[in-house]
Amino acid sequence: MKYDIHQTTTYSYASPVPVARHVVRMMPVERLGQRIESTRFIVKPEPVEWTDSTDFFGNRVSHIRIETPHTRFVVTTHVRVEVVAGPLPAPEDSPPWELVREQGAASGDLGPASPVHHLFPSPLIRLDPEITAWAEQSFPPGRAMLAGAVDLMSRLYNEFTYDSKATDVSTPPGEAFAIRRGVCQDFAHIMISGLRGLGLPAAYVSGFLRTEPPPGQERLQGADATHAWVNVWCGPGIGWQGLDPTNDLRVATDHVVLAVGRDYSDVAPVGGVLVGSGRQKLGVAVDVVPIIDGRPIAPTGSKSGRERKGASSERR
Repeated sequence: MKYDIHQTTTYSYASPVPVARHVVRMMPVERLGQRIESTRFIVKPEPVEWTDSTDFFGNRVSHIRIETPHTRFVVTTHVRVEVVAGPLPAPEDSPPWELVREQGAASGDLGPASPVHHLFPSPLIRLDPEITAWAEQSFPPGRAMLAGAVDLMSRLYNEFTYDSKATDVSTPPGEAFAIRRGVCQDFAHIMISGLRGLGLPAAYVSGFLRTEPPPGQERLQGADATHAWVNVWCGPGIGWQGLDPTNDLRVATDHVVLAVGRDYSDVAPVGGVLVGSGRQKLGVAVDVVPIIDGRPIAPTGSKSGRERKGASSERR
């Protein structure tokens, strides 16, 4: 599948901000099964300094400094990407989860794709005994690793309620687990916490979902903003497999990877420091438009394409 992805993120401030430094992770990169055809990256107001780098996990990071007083900070990205998904391995063809646990712990690889980085607590995910005990129900002795992970994903989907008002970006997994409500970030954090509690490697993935479903299929939850799901390591043979607990889906061609990390703190779209006072408001608009026969299929009820004014800076 090919997609045109349009994302606009707008921060509105109650009082003018004279100086700001931002760390932005909003541009996908080439990955296995994902090819970037074109990009356009626009920031308003115009930065006085802009440098791009790649973090440890291979994500593109833009460091931006603004010294123009402003009450709005707007980041707009346009990407054309091709997603190629190979055959999904049968869950029962994966090795037993106990063997995967041993292989992950024994791995001597310290590269970005190594499972060892995703075995332990991370800044936003601690090992919660209640979540671990709940996850353990999906992993009876000898069960195939991917089969257990798929079962855990489905249980989370069926037992939890998608509720955008129940949590916020700082809600710990334990709190979302207790109320059985949340959004994609919460569901990914809960699933990762449970897997790591069993000694199984699990990574956090942020990205995009196809905005409009194919004919006859339901629209996916989380398609209007940056989405989150889980990569589960299933041993050196099968490797990493994507699972989306928000939609009870194995990741294939409806998902586009933006960034990978240990938890949300590693992939947050915008961070940094600014000088100012008062409240700020965040608005996000995302369209993931399929390209069929070389032409984009415009989604209904598009939330992008709003008027944008002011100076701009652009990276291609």
